Amino acid sequence: MISILTWAFLLGGSFFAVVGGIGIVRLPEFFSRLHGGGITDTLGAGLIIAGLLFQEPLNFLVTAKLLMILFFLMVTSPTSCHALARSAMTQGFKPVLEVDTLDTNKN
Repeated sequence: MISILTWAFLLGGSFFAVVGGIGIVRLPEFFSRLHGGGITDTLGAGLIIAGLLFQEPLNFLVTAKLLMILFFLMVTSPTSCHALARSAMTQGFKPVLEVDTLDTNKN
């Protein structure tokens, strides 16, 4: 059961890391790309570390180190994304609010 749970967390974390990486490359503007980076750092790495926690549940030293890394990621990733977005806004870089898409109601 622990192996299945470990694999589920590792595969889920890997999925979100890949999706976030694709988002960084494919999304159209800076603020959208910040979202892709935030997903990769927070959700992808968080699930991978959670999966690693199930591998060594009785080893206190490994568990403590992984929990410290997880706490550090959960604090620094959203903070850094917010700081980057705020810095961009301060420098006059505005988000694109209108997206050019096909509107089916125009025809």
